[in-house]
Amino acid sequence: MLQEAPPATAKTRKIHRAWLVAIATLIATVGAAGFRATPGVMINPLQEAFGWSTASISTAVSVNLLLYGLTAPFAAALMDRFGLRRVIGSALILVAAGSGLTVFMTASWQLVLCWGVLVGLGTGSMALAFVATVTSRWFVARRGLVTGILTAGGATGQLIFLPVLAQVIAAHGWKAAALTVAGGALLVAPIAIWLLRDYPADIGLQPYGGSTAQAVHRQPRTEGTPGPATRALSALKMASSKSAFWFLVGGFAICGASTNGLIGTHFIPAAHDHGLPETTAASLLALVGIFDIAGTIFSGWLTDRFDSRVLLGVYYALRGLSLMALPSLFAGSAHPSMLVFIIFYGLDWVATVPPTIALCRQHFGDSGSIVFGWVFASHQIGAAFAATAAAVVRDHYGAYDFAFYAAGLLCLFAAIFSMLVRVPGAARRRWAISV
Repeated sequence: MLQEAPPATAKTRKIHRAWLVAIATLIATVGAAGFRATPGVMINPLQEAFGWSTASISTAVSVNLLLYGLTAPFAAALMDRFGLRRVIGSALILVAAGSGLTVFMTASWQLVLCWGVLVGLGTGSMALAFVATVTSRWFVARRGLVTGILTAGGATGQLIFLPVLAQVIAAHGWKAAALTVAGGALLVAPIAIWLLRDYPADIGLQPYGGSTAQAVHRQPRTEGTPGPATRALSALKMASSKSAFWFLVGGFAICGASTNGLIGTHFIPAAHDHGLPETTAASLLALVGIFDIAGTIFSGWLTDRFDSRVLLGVYYALRGLSLMALPSLFAGSAHPSMLVFIIFYGLDWVATVPPTIALCRQHFGDSGSIVFGWVFASHQIGAAFAATAAAVVRDHYGAYDFAFYAAGLLCLFAAIFSMLVRVPGAARRRWAISV
């Protein structure tokens, strides 16, 4: 006799809310990176429109980069106090205002105010401290991998925006590009606000792959609870007493100088100096973003398994060698040797971020996200310095070669700094087991 099959008892698996929060974070990060990278493709058009020098335009870029970093630790503390949605929504509105208002400027100081200050503050609030905050709260399992994916969002933003904006500028002028950025920021805002949530416990969940004991909880507010600025400065005071913090700061400052400050800002004008069209140079820089996606995600996977110090040392050393080779590769067309550099450099572009976040978390615990905000601030201080210094080198010598050689040498020092970071005993035991 045939028996009736028992009723199905398997429960339908639902997507953990952490992944939706990660998607919202990725969208905001993609937008922030694209908005911040835009000045690199506007240097020559602004020179043609206003007659400003490379150095004067790069001043606005330097302010943008500086505030992009210095805002990060305070933004992380603001997220603890006011929530992710309020902070990210406000940041996107700042970006839209700063970019949109540039169409009315008539003097270089207005570029500093709009693109330097407003866009710098807005994109800084969505910088990598935002990624560190989200991954610390919402993920236990796959934390390094998710950090890599979200960090790669920065490359994706560059990938999406730079070629498009270069084409917009070529067809309609720089004002159309500025308005495109403003519209993009306003489009991202409602998506981020809709999907973001602050803590898993707020909606009755545990972090992905973790238990209730491993969850990061909202801190109760009392009369004596420190404000965001106080908390950010307290985290800095605590971290500054450890040598690991200063080695990470030094390495990440060089990281910023060699990426956002130098290549991100000056690769297009440097290539243009050698006869390469701006649209082609922008496409090459965007190609860096394609390979950076793979490199950063793979770096996140490696960070879950290997010593972060060793990973950083290798990344910085290889980057330094590639920068020293770059001046000999510029030409009037995108030849194979330049494409090899683009692929190699792209894989290494922000692969440094997942291991750096991991080291901050290991050394500074619950304050790791805010401390990483300060480490990231050093990244942007280095970027701001390099953006201006490279422009001065170009104006004085008529070429960027010396700036590339100097950045390559500094990267070798960053490799040494990384290996000098001491690793907590628990982390050493975990790597020994995983390997």
